[in-house]
Amino acid sequence: MTTHEVLNAFRRQIKGCNWLGSPFTARVLEVLADDWDHGGATRELLPQWLGDPVADGLPLRLAGALHALVLDGRDAKLAAVYPPAPTSPVDVEQLRTAVLEALQRHADHVRTWLKNAPQTNEAGRSAVLLGGFSVLAQQTGLPLRLFEIGASAGLNQLWDRYHYRLGMQDWGDKRSPVQIDSDWRGNAPALLPHIEVAERAACDLSPIDITDTTHAARLASYVWPDQPLRLARLRGAIELARQAHVPVDRADAAEWVEQHLSQPPKEGMCTVLFHSIIWEYLGLERQQRIVHALQKAGAHATLNAPLAWLRLEFSASSPTTLLLTCWPGREERQLARAHPHGAWAQWV
Repeated sequence: MTTHEVLNAFRRQIKGCNWLGSPFTARVLEVLADDWDHGGATRELLPQWLGDPVADGLPLRLAGALHALVLDGRDAKLAAVYPPAPTSPVDVEQLRTAVLEALQRHADHVRTWLKNAPQTNEAGRSAVLLGGFSVLAQQTGLPLRLFEIGASAGLNQLWDRYHYRLGMQDWGDKRSPVQIDSDWRGNAPALLPHIEVAERAACDLSPIDITDTTHAARLASYVWPDQPLRLARLRGAIELARQAHVPVDRADAAEWVEQHLSQPPKEGMCTVLFHSIIWEYLGLERQQRIVHALQKAGAHATLNAPLAWLRLEFSASSPTTLLLTCWPGREERQLARAHPHGAWAQWV
């Protein structure tokens, strides 16, 4: 790990936070980057990093560690400069002092936190995935059999229990504790009143058990402090997931997909492999194995037992893109460009 690599990771994440509507997190990361560059408390905690600081989400690990101290009430001085406490724009020097002192007071906590990759399990992405599920249900006329990889706590498994306001369309249970607003633009799909789900299964390399309050708190820490609606949405999704007992297998994504798709297709169901914002973290070898497993299974797909691959992932031409591939026939199309947290979707 070189100085250039670490600072590049911070610069990229600062740009992303500003673009995604979290100027406060961007300011925190600017403080940390400057301190690391000048050999301060951040450098003492991070004398070296064995992996790729960008791929490992190093800046977000640090930001999550600090936010956790605020959420659980362990650091009142830090909380005093974190949302929602400040009633005026944050003084950068006050923020710098509070952040760097917190790193020194809670060095053991931060070192422990750095060992775990960030997981947000953003339920807002369901607003984009919903459009894809509706397209599939209309296209096939069949119940959906859903397989999700990179599922984290499994919150996007519960997409059909949320309530959505999507441009001119309303969908879902209005009494749901999860209320999602997404600005749907363009040629948006007309949503079916009901989308039948026959089966659900999911996996993650390090699934989060939201029945454990410590694990649930970790999820909350990765929500940016100046985005309270996202935090409220997360807490509502956790409440639902605890009631539903959503299972998430601890498994390697490629092995799990190969195992599940090697089984004979189920007649009268549309099998759907789906995922959101995890593809680039899998690495080329796992990606290739998953694609191969899909192609192999697709060769056995029929009109009464179709296979689909729905993914919301980063792309070169847009923040994220919703792509759909269907078998038999391997028809691939782009459905939408979208905000990474689901705030808007531009449908093709």
